Amino acid sequence: ATNNLVMPSLVNGHSHIYSTFARGLNVEFHPTNFQELLEQLWWKLDSNLDNKMNYYSSVVSGVDYLKNGVTTIIDHHASGEIEGSLDSIKQGLDDVGLRGIYCFETSDRFNVEACVTENVDFISKNNSNYSLGLFGMHAAFTLSDESLKLISKRNKAPIHIHVAESKMDQDISLKRHGKRVISRLNDFGLIHKNSILTHCLYLEEEELDIIKKKEAVIALNVTSNMNNAVGLPDFESMKKKGIKVIIGNDGISSKMTSEYQMLYYAMHHKTASPTEVNFGDIIDVINTTYGYASEMLDCRLGKLKEGYQADILMIPYEPFTPLNNLNIFGHLFFGLFNDFKPSNVFVGGIQILNEYQVSDTLTKKYKEANNHSKRLFEKIEKGA
Repeated sequence: ATNNLVMPSLVNGHSHIYSTFARGLNVEFHPTNFQELLEQLWWKLDSNLDNKMNYYSSVVSGVDYLKNGVTTIIDHHASGEIEGSLDSIKQGLDDVGLRGIYCFETSDRFNVEACVTENVDFISKNNSNYSLGLFGMHAAFTLSDESLKLISKRNKAPIHIHVAESKMDQDISLKRHGKRVISRLNDFGLIHKNSILTHCLYLEEEELDIIKKKEAVIALNVTSNMNNAVGLPDFESMKKKGIKVIIGNDGISSKMTSEYQMLYYAMHHKTASPTEVNFGDIIDVINTTYGYASEMLDCRLGKLKEGYQADILMIPYEPFTPLNNLNIFGHLFFGLFNDFKPSNVFVGGIQILNEYQVSDTLTKKYKEANNHSKRLFEKIEKGA
């Protein structure tokens, strides 16, 4: 570790491993709203995924996350092949050596019964420091009341769902059901403690109050929000309500450090203030993400301290200005976070990245993924 900064490895609070093979995908794309964006790109991709593709997506994603110092991933999965899909994603991250929390995004686009069964079965089989299941739901506007009743009957675990990522989610909910998304989910008894409500861009005060009361958490993904041109979260209101806020990247990259920066910059833009959201706020979100993963996986993550898991990264750093406990986050944020490439990474004390390299087995599988992404592209082209 000579001339390296040593720190805890990172947690992604909301990812989409299934999006890995979207890189370079060329489809007709001219959306005029958020639903059309989903229909023209993401729903074409996920519906064509089989479990071999799921597995290799997970290996590639896991290796890339590892090389960016991310060793715990909370994933939100969807694929045309439903049965066994979560096992295939889990196996990929297991082979890399990472921790994961998994779910399948139940939606009326798929066979709802099969989605429910996949979630419930996976939850029942996985409860360790390395693997856990939540109950996945896509977004309320793709779920009928009948589907919500079924989920409420079959599931008691925390849910993981997209909420008000676009204003359309709220508009459709009001038009079809006469109530806003959080109220609708709550009326079906679906918001349990530690449920992950992702995005939450268009919430009213009453909805925030429900989230606080139910002890759910909100996962922010501002880079994805800006990319999709859907808006930005009201982080200040979430803070004032005392709601737990974690941070993910919505699968847009294999990095988390850039996501910390984007939250900081985007909130400065939204509040028109360079101080309204400060380093302390970003550190709180990072620590809350560690805390959430720690509670769910029943192990202590996020500190170099006795009693915590040895999930550790080392990254070369030669500070050219003084470095101390008061300014260390400034060194990270304006320095290392811009080019965050750890040299060595450990999970549970086991080294899985050695001088920037993974094992020969993983390197081989990473290359094999091209064969399966090619199959996916061909399937999408034939169905276009």
